[in-house]
Amino acid sequence: MTELPIIETPSPNYDERSLPITMLVLHYTGMPDAASAINWLANPESKVSAHYVVTEDGQIIRMVDEAKRAWHAGRSHWRGIDDINSASIGIEIINPGHEWGYRPFPETQMGSLIPLVHDITQRHRITRGNIVGHSDIAPARKQDPGELFPWGQLARLRLALPRPTKNLMDPHWTDGGFMLALERFGYDIAEPQAAVIAFQRRFRPERIDGVIDGECRAILLALLLPKPRGDE
Repeated sequence: MTELPIIETPSPNYDERSLPITMLVLHYTGMPDAASAINWLANPESKVSAHYVVTEDGQIIRMVDEAKRAWHAGRSHWRGIDDINSASIGIEIINPGHEWGYRPFPETQMGSLIPLVHDITQRHRITRGNIVGHSDIAPARKQDPGELFPWGQLARLRLALPRPTKNLMDPHWTDGGFMLALERFGYDIAEPQAAVIAFQRRFRPERIDGVIDGECRAILLALLLPKPRGDE
């Protein structure tokens, strides 16, 4: 790690990787407060963990060594990989989430998260398309880090894919064609509406209705082009 201040709070919940690290998964903790979340991630009975936790006041807590397989992704899929825990580093971002009073992510928190993401992605050469949210890899089960997460802030620093905004064109795919394109992009489409909602939550968060419309089709088409053009 570079000169990021790290608090060590080891979790026993890890095992050995079976894949190289190619992904970074961002989560929110979805618990009432930071202490509850950290204690749960460190509790052997929980069977969950993450490599890092970032608190709202900007503290970075390391709970599992990056070389080990933390248990943060659960049943998930992205771009042909099902054992995402083996292929990823997981960061839990303290936020009560949709169940406990979802709120914007403070600047202090983002001020620590961004250099941590940069450091991890640089060292492991993780591409922007593999910097994802929990809802991207588990659309039928999860909605974190949610529609308030500032993906655009990361995208402008080339730490996430940008939302395409320029020269958008509706390809007029059928709904089935859209789903095939969404699967090609990386999503698990076993539950189609859940996959559409996850896509909207990430790339069109102002309207999350599960409806495939011209704007969704145009955004997805642009993302599938070699160089997505967005708000960078």
